[in-house]
Amino acid sequence: MAPEERARHWQHPGMPGVDLLRAHYIRHTFPRHAHDGYVIAAVTRGIEVVGLPKGVERAGAGSVVLINPETPHTAHAGTGEGWSYHVLYPAVDVITEVAQEISAIRGTPSFTASLLDDPEAARLIADVHRAAEYDNALAADSTLRFAVARLLRSWGAAPASRRPAAAGTLAAHRARDLLAGRLAGPPSLDELAAEVGTSPFSLLRAFRQAYGLPPHAWLTGERVRAARRMLEDGIPPAEAATAVGFSDQPHLNRHFTRIVGVPPGAYQRERKNVQDQAPHTP
Repeated sequence: MAPEERARHWQHPGMPGVDLLRAHYIRHTFPRHAHDGYVIAAVTRGIEVVGLPKGVERAGAGSVVLINPETPHTAHAGTGEGWSYHVLYPAVDVITEVAQEISAIRGTPSFTASLLDDPEAARLIADVHRAAEYDNALAADSTLRFAVARLLRSWGAAPASRRPAAAGTLAAHRARDLLAGRLAGPPSLDELAAEVGTSPFSLLRAFRQAYGLPPHAWLTGERVRAARRMLEDGIPPAEAATAVGFSDQPHLNRHFTRIVGVPPGAYQRERKNVQDQAPHTP
């Protein structure tokens, strides 16, 4: 991370299931990756360029970026001054709970827009951060729900009905499961294709169509997710790196920082602070 850049990725103990990121990036570039939860971001300064499956969005100050779970995307600065933003990363069950309270949506809702000109929603997102930073969990959680309800009422939709999976999609799903089960020692592309009963090129095409990423990029993202869970459990970064299949800690540092936005050491320190602050039951 460049010296002029700053970022804090953390979680308040009174807001389980919601990660917070407050950052100013200039040269940092997020590679194509996906989250298992939602991304709700309010840009406060500069321009963020977000690459999504349907195209590129340029988010300026006052705008809100919405990204649904498992949606591949990239991000980088759209101006020399970079961009500043407040980001909420709610887990699926957090958004689903609000949707069920305020609407007839059942199942995992999705947002139908990716870029909004909604200064009021942007203010609410910033207020969630502000309340959490002042250790006011009641205000933070309340404001979070107001913000999510506002966004769902205007842009929320029920999950699309599933169509029967094609043979290529089934092969991609099996390949994903094989990779997830062998993070530290994944098969080669030829081995992977043979195990799921298809050709390497057909697997590449089906995997990208199903997940928006080639297998090696998906594997890197999954390794980072697994490393996050290990860091949250207090496992040292060097040990986590080898356990999930990175060759060493610098290798983990590079990919983790690019995808998460902060180095693994900083991420773990923030998680330890949350655990120390959480109330303990006797």
